[in-house]
Amino acid sequence: MRKAILFTLVACFTQSAVFANEAKPVIGDAAKGKALSAVCAACHGADGNSVNPDWPKIAGQGEAYLIKQIKEFRTDKRAEATMTPMAKGIASDEDVLHLAAFFASQKTKSGTASKDKVALGEAIYKGGVMDTGVAACSACHGPTGIGNGPAKYPKVSGQHAKYIVTQLKNFKSGSRSNDVGKIMRNIALKMTDAEMEAVAEYMSGLQK
Repeated sequence: MRKAILFTLVACFTQSAVFANEAKPVIGDAAKGKALSAVCAACHGADGNSVNPDWPKIAGQGEAYLIKQIKEFRTDKRAEATMTPMAKGIASDEDVLHLAAFFASQKTKSGTASKDKVALGEAIYKGGVMDTGVAACSACHGPTGIGNGPAKYPKVSGQHAKYIVTQLKNFKSGSRSNDVGKIMRNIALKMTDAEMEAVAEYMSGLQK
């Protein structure tokens, strides 16, 4: 099991190094993005802080990660009934850059965590689950949940717990498969529903 955890951690850091070396500067105009963001605001909020836990907070999310996700919705690499048609409705790839720049420039509003789940969630986030080979979330998402911009690993601090659980379950079932090297699918596959809920609550309560 220790070898499995070590392998996943090494994979995360290796992918980070590759992306750091290959990543090109992201050029988007936040002001232009704000002017284009009215349609996005209906679900994600005017500043990217959605109030509906089914929809993610995208305020303060990594710019490169936002671009990756939007473009993959536009090309059907990632599919979701509501977001796919919205992404395809964006006029151009240039507008995608502007929208990402705007939402990345906003500040994420803090979330809250269920006190009865924080201890387990923190243990998983920081140390994984050794018995089943679940790697520590902090290896890729950082100790404070800020993510890894060059590697396109998302910011998770302050995110809605319900949304996080949904994505973990989607990775586990394979209905979401746009993770590099199957990293998230391999991790989620080994997680129980209780572990997903606990770590999601902990992520939601992270302040950064």
